[in-house]
Amino acid sequence: MRTVLNTLIAKEVEVQTTDDKWYTLRIQPYRTLDNVIEGAVISFVDINEMVHTREALRLANEQLRMAVVLRDASDAITVQDLEGRTLAWNPGAERLYGWSEAEALLMHVQARIPPTLQATALQTLSELSQAKILQPYPTQRLCKNGDLLEISITSTALRNPAGLMYAIATTERAF
Repeated sequence: MRTVLNTLIAKEVEVQTTDDKWYTLRIQPYRTLDNVIEGAVISFVDINEMVHTREALRLANEQLRMAVVLRDASDAITVQDLEGRTLAWNPGAERLYGWSEAEALLMHVQARIPPTLQATALQTLSELSQAKILQPYPTQRLCKNGDLLEISITSTALRNPAGLMYAIATTERAF
């Protein structure tokens, strides 16, 4: 307020209360009809809805950018839940393995893992659940047409805000 009274320049800032409500705080010099400064006017305007809308828009834009990256990536990018159900399947995965996204979302991850490698895949899941960092590793995967591909996989544990693993994301590339 002192700065506004000294400079006669109004000030406006967004402020947040301790109970997570948002306001625009405005401080303006108070002028009398004789154009004499006799104090300041302080006002609060509720901008709660605007701030929450702005945050939702920011998150939506972030998700859109991520969706474009996943859609346009040449690598296969997949997500499986901890039971092995496919949750996400990008166009790169469709090109690499031959299954459409609709088909893949109905599949269990074991359908793509050769039977001789399924125990190794379970060990990888165990390492991920213990938060070990997995470097890219070579393995094999089955394609829709029955071909066996030599691939490199980078697996990442996806964790919720509480730090609990809920899914596994993979980036897979044929070599």
